[in-house]
Amino acid sequence: MDPRTGLPVVGMVGAGQLARMTHQAAIPLGQSLRVLAESPQDGAALVAADVVIGTHTSYEDLLAFAAGCDVLTFDHEHVPTELIRSLAEAGHAVYPGADALVHAQDKAVLREALVQAGIPGPSWSRVSTVDHLVAFGAQHGWPVVLKVARGGYDGRGVWFLSESAAASHVLDGDRAYIVEQRVPILRELAVLVARSPYGQVSVWPIVQTVQRDGICVEVIAPAPELSEEVAGVAATLAVRLAAELGVVGVMAVELFETGHGLLVNELAMRPHNSGHWTIEGSRTSQFEQHLRAVLDYPLGTTTMTAPWVVMANLLGGPDGGMGIDERAHHAMAQWPDVKLHLYGKSSRPGRKLGHVTALGSDLAEVRARAQAAVSYLHQGGHP
Repeated sequence: MDPRTGLPVVGMVGAGQLARMTHQAAIPLGQSLRVLAESPQDGAALVAADVVIGTHTSYEDLLAFAAGCDVLTFDHEHVPTELIRSLAEAGHAVYPGADALVHAQDKAVLREALVQAGIPGPSWSRVSTVDHLVAFGAQHGWPVVLKVARGGYDGRGVWFLSESAAASHVLDGDRAYIVEQRVPILRELAVLVARSPYGQVSVWPIVQTVQRDGICVEVIAPAPELSEEVAGVAATLAVRLAAELGVVGVMAVELFETGHGLLVNELAMRPHNSGHWTIEGSRTSQFEQHLRAVLDYPLGTTTMTAPWVVMANLLGGPDGGMGIDERAHHAMAQWPDVKLHLYGKSSRPGRKLGHVTALGSDLAEVRARAQAAVSYLHQGGHP
């Protein structure tokens, strides 16, 4: 308990933008969020009052951090599974636990669990040699998708291969890989679900995500022209996965919509980029809901606050010209109803520096406002 407030302390391992926005959500709840940061310059470390410097790969650092917390949760999936398990064995409440989180950490473990549960996904196989890849391509056709089993994100650790020769430059004997059939898709969807230790669950409206070079650049809530039947299937699937895997907290289920139904792509067991729109667009944001869930508080309603909500990611752009602070000043003047979130990061091309959110009743107009604002923030010009 926090001696100042008498309320539980949530410790978040990692201090990136997710921890930064979770810290913002903790304040109205009267909660204290403690963050484990690798550097005082990490996004959440710049704004939170309770910051511990350490690394997520050191059990000693994690154990010392946990000593001041009532519950531990995560800003990312990179904490080694065995360390999470050791923390729980030492008596610390850790959500999500190791048995659940490993499905978001290891793509092979996830695929095996989905097959066992009868949940549809792309055809896949573990792969460690070019010969394995050739055999898979011969059976399922080319191109194929090669992924590192652990550690890939935002397009990193993913390769689209049209022939086996390219794999010889990718495969590393020290890493584990999976290969998946590249399936024709109509679009990508995401379902955000929250689950508490008590077993209460909540689901937000299904969203469409737009990817560019493996990075999400836009989220549309709700997904346009999605039938009630398909939306129901997606929501039911997310709730089922959360329960069967024993998830506590927020989980994002990334989906492919195909001409033959939905396929599960990947999972994330934390607040997720596909849910940033909920800060302004839902009565309860994913960040507040994650805190409620890990604390076993009653979950909040996920009703939308507008007919359409569009979130656009701000990626690092070309150097030179106006800095982001000056661009933000002009953008806020030109689009006063578009909400801007900056993560406190230094700029480099392709890096997620922040996002903007627009709301309204006309989808085309809402998208245009969000895209115009983020385009100006990205590269300047005349707003």
